[in-house]
Amino acid sequence: MAPPAQPGAQGGRGSKGPPARKLLCMCSLSLCLTYLCYSLMGGTGPGALRSPAGLRGSPAPSALRSPAGLRGSPAPSALRGSPAPSALRSPAGLRGSSATPAPPTRASNASRPGVSAAAWLRTALAPGEVIAAQSGAFERDPQESSTTDEELSRAGSTTPDYGEKRLPQALIIGVKKGGTRALLEAIRAHPDVRAVGVEPHFFDRNYEKGLEWYRNVMPKTLDGQITMEKTPSYFVTNEAPKRIHSMAKDTKLIVVVRNPVTRAISDYTQTLSKKPEIPTFEVLAFKNRTLGLIDASWSAIRIGIYALHLENWLQYFPLSQILFVSGERLIIDPAGEMAKVQDFLGLRRIVTEKHFYFNKTKGFPCLKKPEDSSAPRCLGKSKGRTHPKIDPDVIHRLRKFYKPFNVMFYQMTGQDFQWEQEESDK
Repeated sequence: MAPPAQPGAQGGRGSKGPPARKLLCMCSLSLCLTYLCYSLMGGTGPGALRSPAGLRGSPAPSALRSPAGLRGSPAPSALRGSPAPSALRSPAGLRGSSATPAPPTRASNASRPGVSAAAWLRTALAPGEVIAAQSGAFERDPQESSTTDEELSRAGSTTPDYGEKRLPQALIIGVKKGGTRALLEAIRAHPDVRAVGVEPHFFDRNYEKGLEWYRNVMPKTLDGQITMEKTPSYFVTNEAPKRIHSMAKDTKLIVVVRNPVTRAISDYTQTLSKKPEIPTFEVLAFKNRTLGLIDASWSAIRIGIYALHLENWLQYFPLSQILFVSGERLIIDPAGEMAKVQDFLGLRRIVTEKHFYFNKTKGFPCLKKPEDSSAPRCLGKSKGRTHPKIDPDVIHRLRKFYKPFNVMFYQMTGQDFQWEQEESDK
């Protein structure tokens, strides 16, 4: 006869509550289902439920959202060579404050300051003034030029019969109204330089005509002579650096730069002489003068943001292949600037102070032959125009606008053109 069942044991097996193991399994299943629901629906529960990365020991959600974080690459700001957002928001470092700007660094062939000019233009707090330049505002405007196909053809056919036509080894690429014509005429006085007198505009307008067309525009040269041309709009043409590099990666480049405020007024003066009906300089320079919104999409303003354009060239050419000539010093000390140009081109210093005569009426030097008693040859009447009177408040605002970009340009080139010093002396 079987012994009577123990009440405790019978109650444990026959009671309505589930066994402990079964209860544990149900709780685990419930937690798993809850977690799955939170994961699928993006629930607002605890951080561990919101972030599978946190449970698995993976990177933080911010890293998961960034392809750079997933690949172990630097953050996007590092990829672009830009500083932290706080640095972008404050131009103090560029204004000589206690924050020292980072020295220029080179990425491949490029040498750039800590904050790129393009980055300044993209930030809400642009240097000096708020800039009214949105996406597309920096599309290239058509550059003015009086050069015609007939003039180009005539330029290529007026060279001596001896020698051969070669692609240029050196180019004057900018800037418009900086003094490029004066530089070209001065360097053409050198016996080892042959340069076409008109602007070919090959790398911006006539590129589809091909290199043979470009070669035929050039003058004939002998062995040991340098072929040159000048087209100032190259400096602000996005495609020009790549195209020139494709032609010859060892091409030497010369850029004549000038105080961007003075350059902008000179640019406007030239346009005004051709189109007297255009609005005043003050109207064109601002999107909204009351708010100080400078129109950086206007070509007269945009060309003077030298740091922005130089960034493009440094993607293809090292600084050692680019010479920056001061437009101001080209007037007050032409022989000194020409000495630098001749050294850069590997030429003997033949063009000296004996080649220049200062014309007080025009306000800039004229060329003369040292061995000739004939009258000095000055640039045409289109050079040295009298500038219209501009509201001093507009000049002040433009100086503030350009100052941080000028400092960037000084850092990138390693040269201080002292444009701010010139303005404070006035």
